[in-house]
Amino acid sequence: MKKKIIVQKFGGSSVANAERVKHVAKRVVATKREGNDVVVVVSALGDTTDELLQLADQITSSPCERELDMLMATGEQISVALLAMAIHELGEQAISLTGAQIGVLTEGTHTKAKLVDISPKRIQTLLNQGNIVIAAGFQGVNINQDITTLGRGGSDLSAVALAKVLKADVCEIFTDVEGVYTADPRIVSTARKMEAIKYDEMLELASVGAQVMQARSIFVAKRYGIPIHVRSSFSKKEGTMISDSANAMESMMVSGVALRKDEAKITVRDVPDKPGMAAKLFQELAVADVNVDMIVQNTSREGATDLSFTVENGDLPKTLRVTRATSKKIGAGEVTTDEGVAKISIVGIGMQSQSGVAAKVFKVMAKEKINIEMISTSEIKISCVIRRETAEKAVRILHQAFGLSKAPTKKSTAKKKTVKRK
Repeated sequence: MKKKIIVQKFGGSSVANAERVKHVAKRVVATKREGNDVVVVVSALGDTTDELLQLADQITSSPCERELDMLMATGEQISVALLAMAIHELGEQAISLTGAQIGVLTEGTHTKAKLVDISPKRIQTLLNQGNIVIAAGFQGVNINQDITTLGRGGSDLSAVALAKVLKADVCEIFTDVEGVYTADPRIVSTARKMEAIKYDEMLELASVGAQVMQARSIFVAKRYGIPIHVRSSFSKKEGTMISDSANAMESMMVSGVALRKDEAKITVRDVPDKPGMAAKLFQELAVADVNVDMIVQNTSREGATDLSFTVENGDLPKTLRVTRATSKKIGAGEVTTDEGVAKISIVGIGMQSQSGVAAKVFKVMAKEKINIEMISTSEIKISCVIRRETAEKAVRILHQAFGLSKAPTKKSTAKKKTVKRK
């Protein structure tokens, strides 16, 4: 009988120190001894990536992105080597590989490179020889053989992509929580773990601040139908399955509340109210590989208007340079920034078929005197930009208002299953 191929990814908190590396090694070896082929993707130890970024900041406030990738990629190389050593101590064969050694080919901007291809040949050969293969997540090389990194949470993307090219049976994402919750349990003590969630909902949650998984990894998983099991590194309990077969609980308008604090709002004053002005600005930002999130344009006054948009804090210096230069070119006015904002979002497939969700959000926020500065919506998401100091309070009141602490009713589950059999 053909062996199952299981891809396991362990985050930085799972390998934060020597004892945790040994614990992960035992878990990996146990999976191998159950008769599976195992590929392990590992993040940098603990806060190593942040510490490396702080070191770079002590040298320069604007490091060259190529050299930044060279620096940050070292974190994963440390963790894969240590895990291989720990597995050797348990009597199993293991080999650690960098992104370049695996054959992870990327393109695009340094620090946010896009995956082009992964060659499974070497990994498959090593598996056939009885090895546990330990892959450095978060990294690859471009066509010039320069080291590149895949952005924050890039090890998730590495794991899902490897699961795809190896035709793995499942991709297990191990973290410091027991699965995907209806809100961050550090903010909402009554947050409930979900047994299952659909790709679309998880993609929206990840893109608006849920830190369990990187949004790009969910996009790839959905595209290729790769089932993902998010579970705890420190528990044997079942976690949350992410797939297209997850039951959508129709009685639940909202599946989860997510918060992103690393947002900054930029406002361009007195933009000429002519066709193509916004296009010129956002084209320049796109060329600089800046991902713009929410956009609001005020009502025109005397031939000019104000344009506001949000970006991640990490992109703020680059965004300001590009925006100020473009503002001068198009004859706009002052460019201001506000780093005291946060984005709160509610997500749920049930929102597609139930009215009144937006009204409820605004009513609850107004009752607590939380001012909304920007609004963005999709079929299954409502996002609001608010003041950062009110953000955690907003998460708690919305979680309570939509009854997310309660488990979905058995009645709604049964109804969904009946519809599916038809």
